[in-house]
Amino acid sequence: MAESSRTGSRLGHKNAALEDLELELLLEGLFHYYGYDFRNYDRMTVKGRVLECVIESRTPSISRFQERILRDRGLLERLIRSFSPPQTAILGDRKFVQALKQKVLPILRTYPTIRIWYVGCSSGQEVYSLAILLQEEGIYSRCRIYATDLSSLSIKHAKQGRFEASNLARSESNYIGICDSHRLKDYLNIKGDRVSVRPSLKKNMLFFEHNLATDGSFNEFQLIVCRNILVNFNQVLRERVDRLIYDSLSRFGVLALGGLDSVRLLAHGPCYSILDEDSNFYQKDDREWRLTSA
Repeated sequence: MAESSRTGSRLGHKNAALEDLELELLLEGLFHYYGYDFRNYDRMTVKGRVLECVIESRTPSISRFQERILRDRGLLERLIRSFSPPQTAILGDRKFVQALKQKVLPILRTYPTIRIWYVGCSSGQEVYSLAILLQEEGIYSRCRIYATDLSSLSIKHAKQGRFEASNLARSESNYIGICDSHRLKDYLNIKGDRVSVRPSLKKNMLFFEHNLATDGSFNEFQLIVCRNILVNFNQVLRERVDRLIYDSLSRFGVLALGGLDSVRLLAHGPCYSILDEDSNFYQKDDREWRLTSA
């Protein structure tokens, strides 16, 4: 809320009702012209992202921004990418990776083939972190990772697997604390201030666009990672995505949420058992009858 009000003040205290109307017209335009549906995103979240882009593009109002964005695909991509989850570094989230290793991998090992859906892959650091861990544990050859994002620009960057080396020391420190069979640099090519992922780490990955608001399920998965995404949705869209994720998980599959999300907010929340509450790992227990019982 503070983000939106702060941005609004920089626009000159425009009439709030008029600004909200402009926002509604923009969202309708984006849906009908481009097919991107933000109408059921949390209003304060979407308004804050839009106003940031309005200011960055030096556009005087949301209505003028709508006029520009309907003709400028590059401007559209800047807005869409603002909804991708932020990424830090390879193996940057040590707590999450450790919980994944200790609580989830023992379950994944029981499957002859392992399909993983990484929702909101953004620029890809966390997806490659997952691949490194799977390789370290000797099961990557049995895995197929489907990494999706709303933004085509994010997908393009994630596919390239190129990052700045500024966080490399942190990545190496976390690697030592989690993995021990190789060196982190065995998975990376380092040249100057740039780091790129070696092709062998990409071989079992597919990157492509997927819109949770409009697209459906495309496979059955043993692990779905959907971190800090549901928090951006209103109740209507959250219920849609809840059903999509539940239907896409195999029996006893694992769901990983982010710290800003809660399984308790999901209609199918009672259908999951807790694997690690601190890191938000849950296992589908296939008891949907709980939703309609009593």
